[in-house]
Amino acid sequence: MLPSVLIVDDEKHTRDGLRQALEENYDVSTAANAEEAFNQIEAQEFDVILTDLRMPGKSGLKVIDRALALPNKPAVIMMTAYGSIDSAVEAMKRGAVDFLTKPVNIERLEVLIQRALKTKTLEVEVKQLHDRLDDKFKFDGIIGHSGKLKEVIDRVKLVAPSKATLLIDGESGTGKELIAQAVHQASPRARAPFIAVHCAALSESLLESEIFGHERGAFTGAMEKRIGRFEAADTGTLFLDEIGEISPSTQVKLLRFLETKSIERVGGSKPIALDVRLVAATNRDLERQVREGKFREDLFFRLNVVRITLPPLRDRPDDIPLLLAHYLKFFAQENGLPPLTVEPGALRYLQAYAWPGNIRELRNFTENAVVMHRGGKLTEYDLDPRFRGQVPALPSPAGATAASSGALSAGQNATPAAFAGGSLSVEENEKRLLREALLKARGNRTKAAQLMGISRRTLHRKLAQWSELDVIDRG
Repeated sequence: MLPSVLIVDDEKHTRDGLRQALEENYDVSTAANAEEAFNQIEAQEFDVILTDLRMPGKSGLKVIDRALALPNKPAVIMMTAYGSIDSAVEAMKRGAVDFLTKPVNIERLEVLIQRALKTKTLEVEVKQLHDRLDDKFKFDGIIGHSGKLKEVIDRVKLVAPSKATLLIDGESGTGKELIAQAVHQASPRARAPFIAVHCAALSESLLESEIFGHERGAFTGAMEKRIGRFEAADTGTLFLDEIGEISPSTQVKLLRFLETKSIERVGGSKPIALDVRLVAATNRDLERQVREGKFREDLFFRLNVVRITLPPLRDRPDDIPLLLAHYLKFFAQENGLPPLTVEPGALRYLQAYAWPGNIRELRNFTENAVVMHRGGKLTEYDLDPRFRGQVPALPSPAGATAASSGALSAGQNATPAAFAGGSLSVEENEKRLLREALLKARGNRTKAAQLMGISRRTLHRKLAQWSELDVIDRG
């Protein structure tokens, strides 16, 4: 499909000549005045509009205004016979991508049209990228429905539209950067840069240069000037992860920015004013570091304007089935593999596990499970021994049907299961589970197997293995 071009000019010979020159490579339409152009651009989308400046009635500037008010904006090129710099400047201010003087040089016109089409394509791609970012980091894309997570989301919704500095704390792997990105995407700065710096990954000298930039000759190897992350984030958001790792000298410079909204590059002396929202994150106890003299108290107070504490995954077990379902679907699709189903017995163990690595650990576990099992079912006997250090409690008889009637699979709505701690060996835990299941089922082995999320055959094998569990089958 050829790119579409609308030529707007009151001179017929100019319209016809430009049409003939362009129609081999473009789908060309013409209009004799601004009113005709208005009718056409309302009825059809054009990629490029080429309009004369001076015409009877409304001028070409009005064509620019109307065209750029459309949802899908075309690229507009202005033509003028007068070569007026003022007119060209005004056209560019209105949103024209370029201008030409008459008589039109066709070769130059072709170059400008191709440039305009590339610019339009880039604008569409940028918009699509922003839309995908909005979808990825919007609040309902944060997975979980536990009370503690809802409290976090409520606080994020309140703080996001403001300019307030934000401190996010929580254990490693709890999703601090995800929350920072959600704050950015929900703020008026969403179309400006979001720049992340992981402070613990850089040495003191490199970190200072990375954040604040440096002047040429500031240190050995500084062969040219370099802007830092602060300047790159101007009008946007700068996210400093692991803020508790920065050195005292960097703390001083960071405090200066928070007080003056300006920075100085390493080796420079000229203040650079910036409009940057700062979001910091840490897995350290900053109050303790302040007491120990490792972190400046004044900087802590400047950072701690609004504070959001992310709960560890062990404190939100109801969210584990939802996270598992999400990652099961994601990694199956990413690897082109069939979906993996997690059986209820395995799910109860996974909910009882403490997840010291939090969401990051759960994500890695799910990817491994999808890749290694390649479809089918994941049972409790497929789990690594570390997941079986605690024994999950069985659901109550009233809720047994809902909890054990189906396994957790990719894309399925997960049903949380209760859990309880235990310190017995794996074998003793399994014996206790079997005994409890048989008692709850009044000796009915079919119901006991359903309660445990295992097959009746597996239950019979376990009973044969541990003959002391001799409960009469009544069903």
